[in-house]
Amino acid sequence: MRASSRHPVWTRCAHWVAALCILVLAVTGFVILMAHPRLYWGEVGNALTPALIELPISRNYKHGGWEAVTPFFERTGAPVSASRTFPLFNENSWARSLHFLAAWVFTLTGLAYLAAGLVTGHLRRRVVPGARDLSAASLSEDVRRHLRFAVRRDAGAPYGTLQKIAYTLVIVVLLPLAMLTGITMSPAVTTAFPFLLTLFGGMQSARTIHFAAWVAIVGFLLVHVVMVAATGFLQHMRAMTIGDRS
Repeated sequence: MRASSRHPVWTRCAHWVAALCILVLAVTGFVILMAHPRLYWGEVGNALTPALIELPISRNYKHGGWEAVTPFFERTGAPVSASRTFPLFNENSWARSLHFLAAWVFTLTGLAYLAAGLVTGHLRRRVVPGARDLSAASLSEDVRRHLRFAVRRDAGAPYGTLQKIAYTLVIVVLLPLAMLTGITMSPAVTTAFPFLLTLFGGMQSARTIHFAAWVAIVGFLLVHVVMVAATGFLQHMRAMTIGDRS
């Protein structure tokens, strides 16, 4: 008898909760970044210090200049304050609150998924690549299949080597990195756990790494959606919603 579901119910629930959280995190993160589209490395960074990366995503990128610059102290080299020549778009408190909420829902969902995956053996059987998957023959064959776009279209087919590697990197590396660097930007968290600032080289470094991790995650998701569409969108959607593999 054919199994009634390709994925366990808990896997499908975690998938769609995570998908909603990622959408909310992407939108709110973009709004937050629009207020200050500059990335730095180290402990501090502001609009008056050189940026590592400047992102042309809002009017705050390469703005029209500064009004009068005012030093904090009457000495050479004192910190300064300045106002931009146009009002700063910074009405993003709603985005910060929603971003923080979605991040915790995503984190708890991810922990539940990992716990269930470990207990049931789902991660070992279906997601984490084994020694056979990582052999040169298996890896090269899977690469050739992807280059020929000859990926299996059966929604119940086992994951390929590249698919397993990609999922494992996202689950084990990118998502934990995004979570840790995200909480490192919270002064309340780093007051309790100051080692996070040392681990990532400062709050601004954590912010830059956080951005890079999310760019990689979004890139993975775009490829994932393309592959789902190319190998049978309706079939995969049925498998990940009602569990119908037909």
